[in-house]
Amino acid sequence: MAVTSKVAADRAESPGSASRSFNVGVWNVVSLAIALGIWQVGATLVASPFFPTPIKVVEAFIQLATRGDTTGHSLLAHAWASIERVLVGFGLGVLLGVPLGLLMGLYPKLYAGTRSVIEPFRFIPPIAWIPLAIIFFTGLTRFAFLIFLGAFFPIFTSTLVGVARVEPIHRKVGVVHGASKFWILRNVVVPTVMPDILAGMRVGLGTAWLTIVAAELAGGISTGLGRMMTNYAELLMVPHVIVGMLLIGLIGFLMNEVLLLIEKRLFRWRWQVSL
Repeated sequence: MAVTSKVAADRAESPGSASRSFNVGVWNVVSLAIALGIWQVGATLVASPFFPTPIKVVEAFIQLATRGDTTGHSLLAHAWASIERVLVGFGLGVLLGVPLGLLMGLYPKLYAGTRSVIEPFRFIPPIAWIPLAIIFFTGLTRFAFLIFLGAFFPIFTSTLVGVARVEPIHRKVGVVHGASKFWILRNVVVPTVMPDILAGMRVGLGTAWLTIVAAELAGGISTGLGRMMTNYAELLMVPHVIVGMLLIGLIGFLMNEVLLLIEKRLFRWRWQVSL
């Protein structure tokens, strides 16, 4: 009976949920149209080649997408080069940041004893590592190293803080019933910390994109959205630079949306609280 009631309630709520999603989509379209309209009017009034209209940017996008850039590389090649570098460095940040955050959180004395070594590195911007990265690394390794530095600390810190929020009583119940440390870690600690891990991943992903653009601007490569933007900036072709900027924003937005969908799927209860 309870199950039937729950199913009926879910069905009753679904039309409202669909309606809210539709309204959100409409408002986003309206907001985008207003922003483009303001941009178009402002660019028309200024009438400067350094402040192109949206139409000029669309024309530049079509040109890059169909004929490539001045060096013969397609827009897809530039975008994929940046995405690949971000994914590799970001993946390394997750693979090391999560386990190390769990370890330091479960053994606070270990973190306290190494804090003077770890914390100062957290305040060094990844961009500051670019000169050393150019000296010691080449190719994908250079970018993976820089992006790893940008993504690691937000993920590590979020995981570390999340472990401290695990209720001691939950762990003690597992110990009383004879659960192993691995069972408690897998079934109590990790599920509790997972929302913080995903939040740290979202922050780390934003830092990763910031880092990759700065690293590609430094040169030494022929592909990448940052490199493409630099090439066209030297030619004073602003619409093509804006295409790169918008594409970076769009790709970052889509990646963030994927993480949000995962978070909503895993932790629906966090998205059901509203005023």
